[in-house]
Amino acid sequence: MLGVKLQGHDYKYEVAELLKLFTTQFKFINSNDEFEKILINEVIIKDKQIESITKFYENKELKICKSESFDTNLINKEDIKKGTKTIIKRSIFNVLDELFKTYVPWGILTGIRPVKIVHNLLDQDLSEEDIRENLKNNYLIKDEKIDLALDIAKRERVFIYPIDKNKISLYVSIPFCPTRCVYCSFPANPMKQFGHLRDKYVKALIKEIKGLAKLLKDTNKDIETLYIGGGTPTALEANQLDVLIKALFEELDLSNIKEFTVEAGRPDTITKEKLEVMKKHNVTRISINPQTMNNETLAKIGRDHNVDDIINCFKMARDLGFDNINMDIILGLVDEDLEMVRNTLEKIKELSPESLTVHTLAIKRASTLKENLDKYELTRYEEMIKMIDLSMEYAKDMGLNPYYMYRQKHMLGNLENIGYAKEGFECIYNIQIMEEKQSNLAVGAGAISKYVYVDEDRIERTDNVKNVEQYIDRVDEMIERKVKEVYKNVN
Repeated sequence: MLGVKLQGHDYKYEVAELLKLFTTQFKFINSNDEFEKILINEVIIKDKQIESITKFYENKELKICKSESFDTNLINKEDIKKGTKTIIKRSIFNVLDELFKTYVPWGILTGIRPVKIVHNLLDQDLSEEDIRENLKNNYLIKDEKIDLALDIAKRERVFIYPIDKNKISLYVSIPFCPTRCVYCSFPANPMKQFGHLRDKYVKALIKEIKGLAKLLKDTNKDIETLYIGGGTPTALEANQLDVLIKALFEELDLSNIKEFTVEAGRPDTITKEKLEVMKKHNVTRISINPQTMNNETLAKIGRDHNVDDIINCFKMARDLGFDNINMDIILGLVDEDLEMVRNTLEKIKELSPESLTVHTLAIKRASTLKENLDKYELTRYEEMIKMIDLSMEYAKDMGLNPYYMYRQKHMLGNLENIGYAKEGFECIYNIQIMEEKQSNLAVGAGAISKYVYVDEDRIERTDNVKNVEQYIDRVDEMIERKVKEVYKNVN
């Protein structure tokens, strides 16, 4: 256990988030109690200069000392606060980096959207060289991740700019699944217990859609992209899916949408009839998500289908004319090694989807101090890095470019999740939801709407209740939450 002592400030949250990149085995302390290992960070203000000094002691002997400072002259109070947090993080990071000798490629960044920083720097008309220096010096990001973030930002800007405040993206939540996967954190009500609620749910969902339609019409908003996700949208029966999509087109003005995605998701819910419904309603993009192409892993994570089912569903979608198919995989699933990931990628390469989304599974336990490292976890982390590198190689070989990215919080090193796509098949919805330059309104149980006020650099949220039965009973309240948020900001 590492004792952590802060002096001259109380930015415990920020320091804790940084520490979690290296270890979860730490405790904030007020005195040098009975701790063999102690990290002390002190902030000193003197003569218009703020300095952050971080020291690491082992058995009361100073082992590492790092410091960072900046001049506060001619900058405002808010910038001083931001600058202080930054130098605290940098001085602590440099100590931890030397102590743990762990690969933490994103430096002091603890947020999940690093590309947003690149966009902000590009908006300031900085050169690529200046942006690289900024990311390296201010955030301690490694070169390979700077290259990745810049590449993705340049691809995204075509879809984001110029910003149109009257355009929104729309998300429709279908919170049902055949079974709940062991790693899942999304709304996913197993069919065995909740399947009987699907008709009532669709009815309530259409009611919320009608309420949203009036709100959008009254505020002159256009829907740019439509995304039906979950859960597993294809957990609905074909007739239920037909009723829902028909209502979306009847109630909303979807004449200008650029993209319509449905997560077909799990192969054990995909039928020819459901795919025909989607084709009839001009769904432009679907996801068929294997997560892995290894049968033994599918069984371990709670999937009631096998690899052949995935391949057959993919080919059935192709035969019906779907020419924009995404596949999701997860790296680091239970007991999977590098060769199993290679097998997954080989099989996906044979299918040649238009896009591939590569997720990294959060490692629940991080490492302890170097001399007490849990060998299993270190091996898992090093293996995960190799898996990410391998997926990048395969994506490139398949003609897929990285086009959006986000990172996992609370996992060792904050590794990234990346969406890859063939040229011209980038998912606009994914880009807009990730970079937060456009409002995203969402309907259904567990849906979260985000209202982006670009001029104020502000984002507000309204949440729908997660419980399906409560959502059905309280759908009018869900509509009213959106109305209140929108109209309190309308002049």
